[in-house]
Amino acid sequence: MQICAELFTVHKRFPLTISRGTTAETTNVWVRVEQDGIEGWGEASPFSLGNHRQSTQMLQEALQQVAPMLSAFSPLERQSIALMLQQAQIPSAAQAALDMALHDWLGKRVGLPLWQMWGLERDRIVPTSVTIGINTPEAARARVRDWLNFTDVRVLKVKLGSPAGIKADQTMLMAVREEAPALKLYVDANGGWSLEDAIAMCNWLANQGVKYVEQPLPRGEENSLPQLKQRSPLPIFVDESCLTSGDIPHLANSVHGINIKLMKAGGLTQVMGMVHTARASGLQVMFGCYSDSSLANTAAVHLSPLADYLDLDSHLNLIDDPFTGALIQAGRVLPNEKPGLGVERCAAGV
Repeated sequence: MQICAELFTVHKRFPLTISRGTTAETTNVWVRVEQDGIEGWGEASPFSLGNHRQSTQMLQEALQQVAPMLSAFSPLERQSIALMLQQAQIPSAAQAALDMALHDWLGKRVGLPLWQMWGLERDRIVPTSVTIGINTPEAARARVRDWLNFTDVRVLKVKLGSPAGIKADQTMLMAVREEAPALKLYVDANGGWSLEDAIAMCNWLANQGVKYVEQPLPRGEENSLPQLKQRSPLPIFVDESCLTSGDIPHLANSVHGINIKLMKAGGLTQVMGMVHTARASGLQVMFGCYSDSSLANTAAVHLSPLADYLDLDSHLNLIDDPFTGALIQAGRVLPNEKPGLGVERCAAGV
C-alpha cells in the first residue's frame, strides 16, 4: 500500500482559551492510504500535555519515516502493521491517523460505514457539548449567544481554571448560566486548580447545577484525586491524566470517568480498547478532541454510541474545515451512511 501525508492548517472562528493558553489555528496532517484503487483517510492533530508534546513537525517526520516500511503491507494486515508502528515508537497522533485511514479503507472496501461494521446504533449517541473558553463574563455571554445562533446546542462545556483565580471562574460560570439557564453545563478546569480550590469549586459548582468536573488537578498530581473524589459531590473525570489504556487501572478508584481522545489513544482500535478497559474498571467514558477537523471528529463519532458524554465540537468552530462528514441533528453529531468514515473533501479543498 502507498502512504501520503500532507499538511493543512485550520483556523478557529473564535480562539479558544484554556488554563494553559490560547489557540487560534493549528496545522494538522492529512494521511491517505491507497491500495487497489481505494483510498482511506486519517488525520493527525498536534497536542501538548505538559512535558508530553506531539508537534506537527514530529507527526510529519514520523509518518515520513514509516511510509516506506508500510509499503510492504496490505491494509488488511492490521496486526502486523500495529506491531511495526509500536516498534518504531512513532507518536500516538501519527498512529491514530494511520489507524483511521486503515479503518476507512476497510469500510470502503466492504461498502459499509464503520458504525454498521461494528454493530453500533446511532440512536444511542448523546448530544455533544460545545465549548466556552476562559474569558470575561461579557465575552462568555457573547460566545454562548454565538453558539446558540450557530447550531442546536443542548450542552455547554465551560473552561475554568482561570489564572485570575476561582472568583473569576465563579463570575464567568454565573454569566454563562444566566445566558443559557436551560442548557446542561459541564466544567473542564484543564488542571488549573490546586486541591484546595478544586474541593471548594466542586462544592460550589454542584449548587449551580453542573453535571461533572473534568481534570480539576494538574497532570502529575493524581495522588490527590482520591481525596478530591471523597470530598466532591460531583463526578470527577480526567483527561490529561489519562492517555492510554495503561493509565486506567491506576485511576479506577480515584475518579468516576475518563476522557478518551483519538490522538492520545493512538487510533480507533486503541479507543475501543480504552472503552472496554474503562467499563471493566467501573468508569464512565467521554470522547473529546483537540483542534481536530471534521475528518478526525467523524472518525470518533463512529464509536460514539459507546460513550456516556461527548465533546466533539472542534470542527464546528473552524472557518476553513477542508472536510465534511458527520451530521449534526438535535445537538447530536452523527455518522452518515456512506462507507468507511463517510468523509469527503469540501468544494474549496485543502
